[in-house]
Parts: sequence; C-alpha cells; structure tokens
Amino acid sequence: MSSVPILAIAAGIQRERARVGWTMAELARRAGVAKSTLSQLEAGTGNPSIETLWALANALEVPFAQLLGGGTMEVKIVRAGEGATVPSDSADYAATLLTASPPGVRRDVYRIDAAPGSRRESTAHASGTVEHLLLCSGSALVGPADAPVTLSPGDFISYAGDAPHVFEALEPGTRAVQISEQH
Repeated sequence: MSSVPILAIAAGIQRERARVGWTMAELARRAGVAKSTLSQLEAGTGNPSIETLWALANALEVPFAQLLGGGTMEVKIVRAGEGATVPSDSADYAATLLTASPPGVRRDVYRIDAAPGSRRESTAHASGTVEHLLLCSGSALVGPADAPVTLSPGDFISYAGDAPHVFEALEPGTRAVQISEQH
C-alpha cells in the first residue's frame, strides 16, 4: 500500500479553503475537526484518516478526490498496491483513489482493501451522493447502515451515499471497486 499523498492533500485543502474564503478556524468548525489537525494537514505534516478527509470534503462541498488533487484526463495506470491510499481510523479499511473527476464532473473511482474484524461506518456524504460498489474478492457486508447486504465476488450494489452506510469485510483479502458520484 502506498503512503498517504500528504502534499497533494495539503495543497487541495488550501486551494478549496481559499476558494470558499474561509479561515482555517471556520473550516475546522464546519468540518468538526480540531484546528490543530487542520493546521498540520495544510502544512503537509499531518497524517489524515479517511474520516477527517471526508469531513473536510463535506464541509467544503467538494468530492473527496478533489482534496487528493483530482486531475485532468490522461492515460493512467494504477498497479495493484500503488496509488494515493488513505486508511480509516476506525476499521482495517483503506481507500485508494484510482481516478478523480475532472472539473465539473462529480465521479471518483476507488479501490477498497479491507480485512475482517472491524466495520467502516460512514456518515452521510454531501447531498445527492450515490455510491456504486463491485466486490472483487472476499465477502463483505455493504450498504445502508440500517439494511446492509452481504456481497460475494462479482456482486454489485448501489446505495445512497448521503445517508449513513457501512462496509464490513467478512473474509481476509476483501477488495472492491467503488464509484462515488454526486448529482
């Protein structure tokens, strides 16, 4: 697994905060994160969790990938074990950005790697977010927090990402491809 792309994240947070014209204190308050944490992230010295980055993206009303430096169209290959990977604080779960949306498009593609033993509980993302997930290996409990579904390799699910949802690996080596889009 690659390390967290901290310099791209620092630049992304600074860029988006400047775009909306907020102080660091205002963004920290709206995202529910400590100002010291935000300061470290913007300085490129922090080690953010996926929960912190989702909170910042939601507060800024941008796709998660925009904080990772979402880019323009080009031929891009992400080999297994490579890519901008961000781990979870609460579960053995990591999301690797495979491709980000270009400006004006709200769709990002991630590779999810997870291990059994903990559940990744996601709070609601920005209004209109829909998540699509194709389970590649292992098995997992996925979907709305109040009605998740057990998936096997090859199974596909779509669900509202703007409501609480979960991902829980049920076997070692669980891997999925997730597409997050906003309407």
